[in-house]
Amino acid sequence: MTGTALEPAAQGASPLVTQLPLLREELRRRPVAIAAVFAGIALVALAIGVLLPRKYTAATTILVQESNIIAPLMEGRAVPTGVSDRAAITREVAFSRKVMQQILEAGGWMEDRPSPVEQEKLIERIIARTDITNPRPNLIGISYTDASPERAFEVTRRFADLVIEESLATKERESRQAYEFIDQQVEQYHAKLTDAEARLEQYRRDNPDARVGVEMDVNARIGELRRHIETTRLELIDQRSEEAALQAQLSGESEVSAVRTRESEMRARLIELQSERDRLLLSFTDRHPDVVRVQHQIRDLEDALEAESQRQLARSAGQDGAINSASEYNPLYTELRSRLAAAQRRTAATASRIAMAEGMLGNELDRSLRIASSESALAELTRDYEVNRDLYQDLLRRRENARVSMNLDAERRGLSFRIQEPAELPLRPAGLRLLYMAVGGLFLAFAVPAALLLGLVKLDPRVRAPRQVETLAGLPVLGVIPRFPTRAARARELRSLGLASMLFLSVPVAYITVWAIKWLQHQ
Repeated sequence: MTGTALEPAAQGASPLVTQLPLLREELRRRPVAIAAVFAGIALVALAIGVLLPRKYTAATTILVQESNIIAPLMEGRAVPTGVSDRAAITREVAFSRKVMQQILEAGGWMEDRPSPVEQEKLIERIIARTDITNPRPNLIGISYTDASPERAFEVTRRFADLVIEESLATKERESRQAYEFIDQQVEQYHAKLTDAEARLEQYRRDNPDARVGVEMDVNARIGELRRHIETTRLELIDQRSEEAALQAQLSGESEVSAVRTRESEMRARLIELQSERDRLLLSFTDRHPDVVRVQHQIRDLEDALEAESQRQLARSAGQDGAINSASEYNPLYTELRSRLAAAQRRTAATASRIAMAEGMLGNELDRSLRIASSESALAELTRDYEVNRDLYQDLLRRRENARVSMNLDAERRGLSFRIQEPAELPLRPAGLRLLYMAVGGLFLAFAVPAALLLGLVKLDPRVRAPRQVETLAGLPVLGVIPRFPTRAARARELRSLGLASMLFLSVPVAYITVWAIKWLQHQ
């Protein structure tokens, strides 16, 4: 129970100075085991370094040139190739079946005529040993690792050539396919545009009013006719008022009016002369000259009046139904009747114009209804035509751009590839070398036995030093009885020490031998 309680304290209280004699004692007691562990680790690391296959890595860098003197000249006409991840695209190109088949031939794997299954395995191993990176936006790095430096160099160089060749061929093929696709779309939309134009033209032919702007013209015509009808109706009202006024004036006039004829004038003169004679006779006698003169005038007028009466009778006998010579047609009545007739004619013409305008207005209203009913169909046909026309024109521009891009890719004037750093024959193997394995093995050969001894001392629960008794039990140590080995024990120790020395010396001998062989191989 005491040992169990003191064990943790011993582990924590033993200083390094106290443990060094213990480590030396354990080393003296187990030299063969420690030397065997040391030699085993060192020799195993050396064997791994010797047997580790050599790997030679060849690398090349490809520069992708996007901008050149043609780029600004063809801006907006040629479509550049936009690449976001060149390493991924290069990996797809490099690991394609076509490229890998040529890599197998370049690396000499096809000389043994492997089966398809073996070819697939070879391709998988080549892909696993190939690294494609994108260190900068316009740089592509390709590296290949192989046991043969010549094969690594040849495969890397062939990878670069094939990647450039296939990338340019792929870009040219894509631009040609894009041009052919756009050209096919142009032909299809040309047919659609022709069909839409034919349907629109046929619809306009069948519906003359189905034209752009006709509705505005019809609405303007309707407004004009309505204004004309209103104006004409006002004019008709004025004409009817004028006609009524003329009718009223005409009703107040007689058709025939009396006139003063020659006979009536003679009779009036005769009456005047008779009155004058009667007046003179009041003052004078019948023989007075003035009375005689008046009587002579009266007799002359009576004779003239008689003759005029005879003429009037003769004229009346020759003109039956004629108006009396003492009367004639009223000229004002005649003028009023003429003006009334003209007003009636104007009124009738105005009413006729109103009726005609109303008929035209009805026709225009019916026409506007027909236009409204055909507007949706016309709008749909027009929209279909305009959409196909816009798409067709856009595709024509795109086809020309695609044609220019295709010509640039065909002549390799656009995106270009150039080998910035060509592959070189590797002279030193890559990865873990023999030197690294040897140095690492020696370090582990020293560290592992030391760690084992330290662990053994720390984990051993026994009291192994006088200081542990003083520290743990608090009792003074009066003396220590030394160990005296027997002759047989000393002989066993010497044999163990000799065997351990041989194991320890085998390590430098093996290392020196290996380095000598390597040096002779390089000579």
